[in-house]
Amino acid sequence: MGNHLAVSASGLIKNFGGRRVVDGVDIAVPKGAIYGVLGPNGAGKTTTLRMLLGIIEPDGGSRTLLGHDRPRDASDRVGYLPEERGLYPAMRAKDAVAFMGALRGLDLKTGRKRAVELLEAAGLGYAVDTKIRKLSKGMAQLVQLLGSVVHQPDLLVLDEPFSGLDPVNQERLEALILAERDRGATVLFSTHVMAHAERLCDRLAIIAGGKRRFEGTVADARGMLPMRAQYVPERDDPTIAQHLPADARHGEQGWSFEVPDGGVEQALTRLIGAGHGIAGLSIERPGLHDAFVRIVGAAGQDVANLGKAATEQDA
Repeated sequence: MGNHLAVSASGLIKNFGGRRVVDGVDIAVPKGAIYGVLGPNGAGKTTTLRMLLGIIEPDGGSRTLLGHDRPRDASDRVGYLPEERGLYPAMRAKDAVAFMGALRGLDLKTGRKRAVELLEAAGLGYAVDTKIRKLSKGMAQLVQLLGSVVHQPDLLVLDEPFSGLDPVNQERLEALILAERDRGATVLFSTHVMAHAERLCDRLAIIAGGKRRFEGTVADARGMLPMRAQYVPERDDPTIAQHLPADARHGEQGWSFEVPDGGVEQALTRLIGAGHGIAGLSIERPGLHDAFVRIVGAAGQDVANLGKAATEQDA
């Protein structure tokens, strides 16, 4: 692995029950970056992460983690939040965090001290001595997340970390991810919620149908789609359509259309000449959600539910 990569994989393959769930995935995660693995539910994200961590072995391909060909050799330098959450309900919050650190080689005294500091920084100082069973689901999830960073890992791997969190705790989690990156850690997380990826990721991969369909920056993904213009006329009537590109659509906010290769000037000149005028005009690059739907849809996935799958939070 190159010295600039924290995680790399080439041609990862995994079969379950005669079905190929990961089919030749390549991953390259730069050190110190926040890297997102995106995809609809069932795309193979969790299986890919587990192969990268050495929890399960691939049926083909290779992977390297923090310089080790055998990922488990670097386990003490990794923090991991699995998709399936689980804490001992009788433990106090600070003890649960310290215990998870101890599993990665951190002594309990240091772990408890750091646990209190982390809980207070996350706005959970009042819950330091509260037993896990008395915490809400979202609070318990944050406690488990803090347990995955208490030993100050070089690599933090989070599988669908935002699932089940309310907006306040989502903000706390985003702040923690940024703080870990600023500390020097590499953060690798999976999600099907585009908003978090768009705000956080330095780079990302989109997986659909077990294959990697895209890799690059958020700007790279958004740049795959043309910009769109939103036009509001001073005088609106059906004849406007004849002066706009063929894909123009009329809505409550005016007219929307893809910006032609030559720009919008010709269309605007025609509109002004016809007396429709310009009450408003904006030009925007499509968001990551739009790029995600285009990329995954092009991969032959079920596009009908992608909008919902890409934006909704799990209950």
